[in-house]
Amino acid sequence: MKDLAHSADASTVEEAMAAQNYEKAIVDSEGATALAMQNTLLTPRFYTTDFDELDAIDVSPVREDWDKLIDQMKSDPNKGHFKKNEDWDHIDWDGMEPKLKAEFIDFLVSSCTAEFSGCVLYKEMKRRGNNEDIVTLFQLMARDEARHAGFINDALREAGIAVNLGFLTQKKKYTYFRPKFIYYATYLSEKIGYARYITIYRHLEANPEHRFHPIFKWFKEWCNDEFSHGEAFALLMKTDPKLTSGLNVLWIKFFLTAVYSTMYVRDHQRPAFHAALGVDPDWYAHEVFTKTSEISKQVFPITLDIEHPRWQKGLEALQRANADLAQAKETGNIVKRVGAMTRAAAAFVSLFTIPAITHRVPDSTRLEPAY
Repeated sequence: MKDLAHSADASTVEEAMAAQNYEKAIVDSEGATALAMQNTLLTPRFYTTDFDELDAIDVSPVREDWDKLIDQMKSDPNKGHFKKNEDWDHIDWDGMEPKLKAEFIDFLVSSCTAEFSGCVLYKEMKRRGNNEDIVTLFQLMARDEARHAGFINDALREAGIAVNLGFLTQKKKYTYFRPKFIYYATYLSEKIGYARYITIYRHLEANPEHRFHPIFKWFKEWCNDEFSHGEAFALLMKTDPKLTSGLNVLWIKFFLTAVYSTMYVRDHQRPAFHAALGVDPDWYAHEVFTKTSEISKQVFPITLDIEHPRWQKGLEALQRANADLAQAKETGNIVKRVGAMTRAAAAFVSLFTIPAITHRVPDSTRLEPAY
């Protein structure tokens, strides 16, 4: 294995995690690592699954599109990209407005944890599997996620902190999901990640005065990795028609509602961050939901009706309930805590029961980044 200075130059996940910038990232910063260790409905989780079931997948029904995607990922267009260069501006962390600094660090830590959780899951599948098609895919995706996590930690270290990635691997609680739930959740995570990053990138491209940190300059290539990973999970679902039909459509609707509403609530916890970007969180959410819904038509037979009168009202009710729940936890008020949880559940049910929009799924899932 090569002795690399930076994970950006790695060809495999093993090389990325052994790179010198990864080793430096294992300097423990208690606050950042504690934040990454949290397990709530809004924080990124580490997942495990039935790896034998994954290993048994036969990609023959999607072989042509599969081979094209794997060849594209093997060509590795982003190798060497995720590291600082002459475009990386100096940031005065000490002079940054305190609320913005806290929210931006929260954003970076959450993003680092999410990327690294993908790396851990994909690396484990690569380690356990024998199916060459599946092992190859997960090795390539783990490589990409390791690069992303290492790059975010580079940015965090400038603020004098870093997430202890080695500690997370060993100590963070793992959530078991059946493979089909991994497909739904991870597909949406990758595609909504693409929609989020490209929306911010295009906004800052048009409004560079709001680019308060250089990491946003790297979002285009970053989101294209997310897009490719989503394509892979779309193909995995396409190998078995049962995954996107029958009662499983209700599971798809549940995950769509959960992912969209979680994003909405989490983003509204960072008002200073979005104000600095010059972005209204409601506008941003609608843009991201619109893009993700359009993309997900490639494999899901339904999309959520985000123009329905109950949609925005339900999101706002969920956000208010979550804010009250956080306050009740701080004060130890059990009555208000139960009340807030009940209101949050009612808001989610209201969102989930909005009739979905159905459509015909195309024969080929393959898409190219279009935004």
